Amino acid sequence: MKGPLFYSKILLFGEYGIIQDSKGLSIPYNFYKGALKMSNDLQGTALQSNQALQKFVVYLEQLTQDQPQLVQFDLVALQQDVANGMYFDSSIPQGYGVGSSGALVAAIYDQYAFDKITVLENLTREKLLQLKAIFSAMESFFHGKSSGLDPLNSYLSLPILINSKDHIEPTGIPSQSTQGKGAVFLIDSGIVGETAPMVQIFMENLKDQGFRNMIKDQFIKYTDACVENFLKGDLKNLFSNTKQLSHVVLQHFKPMIPLQFQELWQKGLETNDYYLKLCGSGGGGYILGFTEDLNKAKEALKDYRLEVVYQF
Repeated sequence: MKGPLFYSKILLFGEYGIIQDSKGLSIPYNFYKGALKMSNDLQGTALQSNQALQKFVVYLEQLTQDQPQLVQFDLVALQQDVANGMYFDSSIPQGYGVGSSGALVAAIYDQYAFDKITVLENLTREKLLQLKAIFSAMESFFHGKSSGLDPLNSYLSLPILINSKDHIEPTGIPSQSTQGKGAVFLIDSGIVGETAPMVQIFMENLKDQGFRNMIKDQFIKYTDACVENFLKGDLKNLFSNTKQLSHVVLQHFKPMIPLQFQELWQKGLETNDYYLKLCGSGGGGYILGFTEDLNKAKEALKDYRLEVVYQF
């Protein structure tokens, strides 16, 4: 048995903001992928994956009892396959903000859900929200609290525009120009990030009125502007708003930025060679970069390996 491939995702804009109803834009990232596989000789990461799946099955059994209206799975087949050595074979790095658990959730839903909503049917807003709710409940096993967007992106393999918590839609993004000088890229921080503790810090900070005001008046304002600029291909304003967003994050999200990258972050703002932002919850994993001149950014960041995600 070998299941279909599910890809990683990148939330270009909206990390933390979407918790507070900002806009967001998530795109599939086909460089990393995963699929369900079988083995009768489980070792190493395959064995770890199988053991994690055993726990996930128990969680899904409980979920279908607690919320029978939400989703039902062919639990007999799922238990059987896990007992027979099923694992998730994935190149998606864990704790890097590119949706490793999201791809697994999408794969399990695709293979074992009864009455599943498929990519081929007319995806109404209701169906998208239903899928998001199912994926949110499933992925909460991994993160404690999940928006369901990562699995949704992985499952549909389409860019998704988040207008607000209950208004999401597949969207088109401007086509790439491989000759373009501008780019979105990833930098590997070399540290595995943990989502739950970072979200915990954010939720704690939200208790402070000043922090809440900053989120509303600055963070969400620039996030929404970036999403609109990107979708319209308005590069001039995109880079100016991304710079503002990068500045706000450096000031107010310090715990989410690995210490050794804080100076690098500041340097980008001073030189305008690149602007950095969080990829996912931060604390490690990947850091997202935006540049108007990829060669300049490569030179300024020559000690780091850049993975280009999108070229303007």
